[in-house]
Formats: sequence, C-alpha cells, structure tokens
Amino acid sequence: MTAVVPRHIVVLCHPEQHSFNAAMASAYCADVRQHGHDVLVRDLYAMGFDPVLKSVERAGPDLRSMPDVRDEQAVIAGADVFVLVYPIWFGGPPAMLKGYLERVLGMGAMPARLPNHAATGVLTGKRLLSFTSSATDSEWLATQGQLDALITGFDRYIEHGFAMQKSDHVHFGAVTADLDPSVFDRHRQQVQAQARSTCAAIDEMALHRIAAG
Repeated sequence: MTAVVPRHIVVLCHPEQHSFNAAMASAYCADVRQHGHDVLVRDLYAMGFDPVLKSVERAGPDLRSMPDVRDEQAVIAGADVFVLVYPIWFGGPPAMLKGYLERVLGMGAMPARLPNHAATGVLTGKRLLSFTSSATDSEWLATQGQLDALITGFDRYIEHGFAMQKSDHVHFGAVTADLDPSVFDRHRQQVQAQARSTCAAIDEMALHRIAAG
C-alpha cells in the first residue's frame, strides 16, 4: 500500500510580497518540504481573493456555493495541517483573512452547530497553526490583552467550532521595517523549529493509525 504524504496548506495574508510574513511562510514551507511533506501556499492578496460574503453563501435553504469557493475547498480538502500567516492589525486579523474564513472555511456551516463542535467541513480533524506578527512588542500586546483575545476569539473559536485538533500560535512582536537581521534570523529559526515539530507530530499520528488499523 502506497503511503500518503502529509500535506500542509499555508494561508498567507499580507499585501506585500516581500513582507516579514511572506518570509516566515517561505521558511515554514522550506522545512516542511525538507521533512518530506507536501506544502501548498495560498497567498490571498496575490490570488486576488474576494473576501466579501454573498447573501446566497449564508447557511440556509437558499445556500449556493460560488465557483471560487468550491475551487478553494477542493484545494485544501486533503490537507493535514492548516497554517495561517498574517499580521495583527487593529487587534485582529486582516479583513481579507476574516473573509476567507467566512466564505471558504465556513461554507455551509450552521452557526447553531459550532458550540457542539459539530460544524464539520474541510477543517475537521486537521491541525491549526498560526504565525502572527505585530509592529508593537509582545509585552504591550499582553498588557492590552490583545493577543489572548485574538487566540481565544479566532484560533480557539475555529479549533473548537470546526472540530479541529489542538491549535498552536506563534507570535512575533516589534516587527518593523528596521528589524535587526539577527532578530529576523532568530524568528526564522523559531518558525523552522515549529515546522519540524508539527511534521513530527503528524508523522507520529500516522504511525499510530497504521498500528491501530
């Protein structure tokens, strides 16, 4: 029987092609490929993704999926790991990413099922990993409660509502245009370490499934 190669979907949400976020996404992908896993990047701004939810896309009897959403769901359906890479703007993710969540990940999900972990879909059973950055330092964000609020209101909501595995969140503070190269390298190494850890966890789960099956 041919072994199925684990797949990671990296959703990058930043308008600048040479941003810190793009560099971290590239670092993650490089280590995942080195580990022997597949990885696919969905660069929302480069794709020109339309984040505006249409009336007919809301859950209900008149629900109708749009071609771009169907195509995106087909791309991410077979993934084992779902990675979000984005900056924190005004205390939350960019509007583009929120729209992606609403249109693609939440397609057909009934809100009443979210509290019971019953909103099954393309994310069910997958691992959620987030890499975020902010111009302000992490200590300031902590005193404002912003990072905890983001993780609780975004990561945990997605994780619990869509019946995903336990999520991880890595944040980089004080990321500005004049970021010291040594700090940049340290952040990149942290992303690479997280990539290796995630790959190892996925491989271990696969071995357990084989042993149990």
